[in-house]
Amino acid sequence: MSTEPTPGPERRILARPFPPPGRLVEHAYWELSIAANGTPEQIKALGDLRRLPKPWDPPTCTHPDLRLEIWVWLDDVVTWINHEHIWDTDGYIPSCWPEHPHLVHDLAVLADQRRRAGMANTSDALEDWHRYALPAFLDRMRQRLKSHCENGHQSWPSTGRHARHSGDPHRSRRARAFKDDAQVPPGPAQAAHLPPRLSVVDGNLIDNESGELL
Repeated sequence: MSTEPTPGPERRILARPFPPPGRLVEHAYWELSIAANGTPEQIKALGDLRRLPKPWDPPTCTHPDLRLEIWVWLDDVVTWINHEHIWDTDGYIPSCWPEHPHLVHDLAVLADQRRRAGMANTSDALEDWHRYALPAFLDRMRQRLKSHCENGHQSWPSTGRHARHSGDPHRSRRARAFKDDAQVPPGPAQAAHLPPRLSVVDGNLIDNESGELL
């Protein structure tokens, strides 16, 4: 006679937890927390704060290991959003998201905001994420992607236009326009639109810029 237990119904998880970032991403967040709330000595030990990697802005994360860890985390976040928050296929984040720079930038911010909302001591930030951040991201994604990647990744429709924008002669023409504008001093026509610097108020001469009584 078999003593094995009778298999019961498969356990279903009603709400899956938000994916945690990896060790290096957590370390980056820890340094940013010190930069914001640490002692002067701790802040000084961090060096140039402008060079701290910011996971919500992937281009600032230049270390290869950290950068790879961010991509793995964002992929976990995409899988989690698609499973936990998307019902209709119209809002499904495509698997080719790494090939869409606009999605990469948006997802990094969205993941950071969801992480911080989950760490808060009240539900206010999480409600804002549900009500504003996630729907706004999905609306932008639908508007930009339209139906281009429903059946697999499609080439960038603006490839040709971007190539023209980035190449000569268009780039040279813009550079000439910038240089010409920077070298032209204000002429009489431009000066005519500037407000007078001095004015008379109650018989006194006033400098309109400084308010000084002359």
